[in-house]
Parts: sequence; C-alpha cells; structure tokens
Amino acid sequence: MRARWADLGSALAPVAAGMGVMAAAAAVLVPVLSGGPAVPEAPRVPAAPRTAAASPAATGCTEANAAESLRPSAADGPAVRRIKKAGRLVVGVDQNSYRWGYRNPDNPKNLIGFDIDLAKAIAKDILGPHPHIVYRAIPTNQRIDAVRQRKVDMVVRTMTINCDRKRQVAFSTAYFKAGQQVLAPKRSSIDAFDDSLRGKKICTAAGSTGEQQLKREDHGATVMTVPNQLDCLVRLQLGEADAVVTDSALAAGQAAQDPAVELKGEPFSTDLYGVAMNKEDEDLVRRVNKVLEDYRSGGADSPWTTAYDKWLKADLPGVSGPPAPQYSD
Repeated sequence: MRARWADLGSALAPVAAGMGVMAAAAAVLVPVLSGGPAVPEAPRVPAAPRTAAASPAATGCTEANAAESLRPSAADGPAVRRIKKAGRLVVGVDQNSYRWGYRNPDNPKNLIGFDIDLAKAIAKDILGPHPHIVYRAIPTNQRIDAVRQRKVDMVVRTMTINCDRKRQVAFSTAYFKAGQQVLAPKRSSIDAFDDSLRGKKICTAAGSTGEQQLKREDHGATVMTVPNQLDCLVRLQLGEADAVVTDSALAAGQAAQDPAVELKGEPFSTDLYGVAMNKEDEDLVRRVNKVLEDYRSGGADSPWTTAYDKWLKADLPGVSGPPAPQYSD
C-alpha cells in the first residue's frame, strides 16, 4: 500500500507509534496509509473554556513560584489507569528541533533527542519495559489545546512553565533551564535583545515565550510569527528575517545546524521547561514528577546527565545539572 505522511502544517499530525526498550533504537515513525486508518488518537473530550477559573495550583501564581508542582507519587490514579488500559502513551513532541526532538538523519522514521529520551523514560515507568508510544508532532501554538482537548496525554516539547499557561494546563517540575536569546547572522549589526533590533524583522514562533517577550518589548522591530521555531531559521536563511528570538537551548541547536548564524548577547529571561498535562490529571502529574526524581538522581551517572552529555553538551556547554524541583504541597 502506498504511504503518505500526514500534513504537519495545520492539524495535529500523528507521526509515530511503538518503541522497544529505552536502550534500544528510538520509536519507529508510522506513516498514515492511503485508504487506511490513521494512527489512533488519545480519547477526546471537550476542552474547558479558556475563561475557566484558575486551579488552586495556578491561584496566586507569580514568577517566583510558577515552577512549583505537585509532590511525586508512584500511585496509580484515574489518568495513569486510563493510559495503562489504552496500552499506549500519546505524547505531543517536536520533530524539527535539533538535539531536542527531530528525525534521525540516518533513519528518518525515528525520532531522537533530549525530549524524546524523557518521553521514553515516562512511558517505560507507566507501561513497563516495552512501552507503546504514539508521538504526535504539534506546532508551538497548538500545545495547550492538544493537552486540554486530550489529543495527547502530555506534551514533552521544550515548553516553558509560566503563570498564563498554568491557568490552562498542569506542569511537572522543571527538567531544564534556558532563557530567551537572539539568533542572527554572524555578520549582522544586531548585538543582543536591545535597540540594535530597531527597524529589523524579527521572527519567533506563534504561542512561544519569545512571542510573549516581543509583545512586551519589541525594541522597534517588526515581528513575524511562524508555526515552529525551525521555520524561523529558514526565514533567516532566505533573508526574510533579520534575527530570531527563541529559547537559548533551541537557538544553540539552530546555530549548530547553520555555521553562518550565532547567538547574540546573553539570555534575557529565565525559562524552565516542564511536561504539560491536563489539569484534571493530578495523579499523572505526580507520577511524572516521580519519574523526574529518578531521572535527576545519580549525579554524573544520572539519566538526565547522560541525556545532556549525549544531545546538548556539545552545542550548549556549561550546564551543571537540572533545576531543583519545587513543590506546592
């Protein structure tokens, strides 16, 4: 049967299913078959309206306590039992972020990267040594809706924890610390996130932390938005944008892909990445936090450090370890 890849430009695209043991190769991406059924989606329920009252975890949220989450627990609650009954974990990921979630150049059917390793660890803890994972490639601005509408069980996709997002979804404790930074051609007169951006065209992903920062202060630049951060690198290469504002961790990966660009100035914010889940799935939040406790433990021999050394250290050196967890209860 002739295969075609699902369109990733607009709808949430089911792009993968099935994996072996964590130490084995990455999960195989399964194409949508012409005339055949798509990869099954997570159960769908109506999303709560965006005007709904904030949950207790989000009430009183400030920059200082935004990264607080629920204390870890290995107990099976309704959400964990639902995943076990389904026999699969549906995870929203990126397939275009170098070093984080991207297609293996040697085997494009496989997704690899730092976020993918973490998703595998969560799946293995919940479903056992041979977990079945369905990866769904999700544009930046659709991550929250995917969680709220239960198109995925969780999103593991360099997603910054902040108070606005916590009013809509629940987060795990932070698993990585980054910051917003400017990416521009090496020859550019742009120095940093400052007035050297005046009159320039700046690209960022819609729904991203970078877009939020540029709405607060654009330094006289014209801002364009695209569905995914990698689209900004393409705009930069085509001369349609003068610079990109994105997470320093993602920018480092893009600079590694294109030696003609570099990071400018210093990070001008603190961004903590978390795993996003539905606000009703408190037991799943606690379970993921238990996985993260184990993932961080062991110092230089921890799974976190192993993944950092493998995927990120070459392009993002000097990270001493994961952020310390913060708990709200």
